[in-house]
Amino acid sequence: MLTANHVKQYRLIAGFSQKELASKTGITRQTLSLIEKGTYNPLLKLCLNLCHALNQTLDTVFWVEPS
Repeated sequence: MLTANHVKQYRLIAGFSQKELASKTGITRQTLSLIEKGTYNPLLKLCLNLCHALNQTLDTVFWVEPS
């Protein structure tokens, strides 16, 4: 199951380019792009790093309603 997320939304609100946010979290821009598209499931540590860089909580960025 792929994870829906709001990474792109909060990245744009924070004013970061994909390259900037990727650099802040130690990943490639390509990996960030896949996360934003929902085609790559990041490990919990990376999810937390993204949330910290975006000044958001895990449930705000990565919450998925049960199906």
